[in-house]
Amino acid sequence: MKSDLQTTDRSYRLAFIGAGKLAGSVIRGLLRANFCLPSEIIASEPNDQLRSVLREAGVAVTTNNEEAARSGKTILIGVKPAVVLTVIREIAAFTENKVVISLAAGVRIQNMESVSDARLMRAMTNLPTAIRRGATALARGARTTLDDFLLAKTIFDAVGVTVEVAESQIDAVTALAGSGPAFVYTVIEALAHGGVATGLPAATATVLATHTVLGAAQLAVETAKSPEELRQMVVTPGGTTAAGLAAMEELRTSQGLVAAVQAAAARGQEMAREFAK
Repeated sequence: MKSDLQTTDRSYRLAFIGAGKLAGSVIRGLLRANFCLPSEIIASEPNDQLRSVLREAGVAVTTNNEEAARSGKTILIGVKPAVVLTVIREIAAFTENKVVISLAAGVRIQNMESVSDARLMRAMTNLPTAIRRGATALARGARTTLDDFLLAKTIFDAVGVTVEVAESQIDAVTALAGSGPAFVYTVIEALAHGGVATGLPAATATVLATHTVLGAAQLAVETAKSPEELRQMVVTPGGTTAAGLAAMEELRTSQGLVAAVQAAAARGQEMAREFAK
């Protein structure tokens, strides 16, 4: 495959194999955080348009996974789950004794370690990493050292909040944090539809719904109060909020969101079984 690089003998602080929606969000967040110079990142990405965007940002780009893996000190795997094992096997000769962090759902560390001698970890994160508001969970592999974990935490702390979980909990994280933004966007959309249904212009309703969710989330973060405590701060017995919450209860809105997380987690477990074959 061709390369966009001027030279192949330099090294990069971070190498991304795949720079699509999720990995691209992490890259943008790291650049926004000034985590490192753009020229300290290399990304292997087959999509011409995505490579062009990264190149304009100062990131080194290539279409050759082996080239990126060879020149990167820490490797982040951002390809689709179905091809993760193929890619890790492909670059195995260039990742021995390097930290390799997979961003993919459904591919277990044990399976990745069976095809590579790298020090493998998993990082389940989400699209808000692009604006440094990501939620990431790290799971260590059998070869992960403390320094490896701290390195990964430093990377993801730069683009949001980071927690550590056992890999057995990673499907729950995938569902809650990885898929969660889509669930929240659905809530925003529904609130905006409610605004339209009660007489607001669509654009006005969308702005109000979006910033209501943003503000409510930020207040929860900054006050560290529980959702229940914050909800009670809004509710007046017999008032408008109480009426709205009663309607949500009647329609089982909360149960629907719980079911969404459970369904996403179950799918993550199914994917793990599929990709282990």
